[in-house]
Amino acid sequence: MSSLSPDKRRKMESALNQLKKYTVVVADTGDFNAIEEYKPQDATTNPSLILAAAKMPAYQHLVDQAIKYGITKGGTEDEELTNIMDKLFVSFGLEILKKIPGRVSTEVDARLSYNKDEMVARALKLIALYKVEGIDKERILIKLSSTWEGIQAGKELEEKHGVHCNMTLLFSFAQAVACAEAKVTLISPFVGRILDWYKESTGLKSYEPHEDPGVLSVTKIYNYYKKFGYATVVMGASFRNTGEVKALAGCDLLTISPGLLEELSQDHGTIKELLNEKNAKDCDLDKVHLDEKAFRWEHNEDRMAVEKLSDGIRKFAADAVKLECMIKVHLDHGHGGKPLQHITWLYLLAKYNDLYLFFFLACPTGESS
Repeated sequence: MSSLSPDKRRKMESALNQLKKYTVVVADTGDFNAIEEYKPQDATTNPSLILAAAKMPAYQHLVDQAIKYGITKGGTEDEELTNIMDKLFVSFGLEILKKIPGRVSTEVDARLSYNKDEMVARALKLIALYKVEGIDKERILIKLSSTWEGIQAGKELEEKHGVHCNMTLLFSFAQAVACAEAKVTLISPFVGRILDWYKESTGLKSYEPHEDPGVLSVTKIYNYYKKFGYATVVMGASFRNTGEVKALAGCDLLTISPGLLEELSQDHGTIKELLNEKNAKDCDLDKVHLDEKAFRWEHNEDRMAVEKLSDGIRKFAADAVKLECMIKVHLDHGHGGKPLQHITWLYLLAKYNDLYLFFFLACPTGESS
């Protein structure tokens, strides 16, 4: 192997391994087996991913443990359910941390996206649950929706509590600027969902990677951060194809689904670093400051971002409700030994018929990014 030229050696390497030289690769999944297979540095979760994983027989013991915890804690029915949900999210995070050297992102309930104080309180509760299990807060990223309230919650968590935050559902340049000024640790701009919106709006079936609106958005944000020396790092998320991933090689981090990680592991094409700090310094960008009024106006001017942010919050909230319904079924049946994924839909259909039809149409089970 040592006698091979650098070019030939690169051709023998997978695209995934080449990418890891320029970018921290993060697994976008709640499936521990996928994490173990592709050996990412970090991992991210969200309500949709946890919902999908919680229905797998292999992870039923985590659901059972969370339910026992909630029952032991007591309180009202709502408090019990909240405690179970928090414990379940942390339990998945704990298992993931056993398989990665870096950090796991754990998300605060999307239904709190417009309540700063509630987001802060829930985040600190999640951190406390990890601490009880011996996990330092340095290994945790708290995911918050990139609303104005969410960004301010992130600022408070970082400044007052030393809690690192991952700002998710980020679609506009205004959101990115506000996050940088809040000095949050990390942002997750959603490449694929931006592409989805433009494909639907323009009627174009496809975009070349270098013309992809999501890729262009993340590239601009990355260059802006590096040009003006912001410490906040960029983690591209929600990819639709490997072309988008390759077009962002060099970005601080990229969180990638198991399906695309597999494609990259089988791809032996050459990966080139397309984003770097040196080139960013030469970009023609002006520094911007946004207070709340300016943020709301600039974000409002981006129709795509307004629609995708609200849509993303609704979808994550819907999957959180589905997960709560699964837990309620488990409680109602007293762990009756039936497969949870089978009784869940019977329960929803019988007791929440209208709600079930709405969720089925608006947010298919398992949608994650």
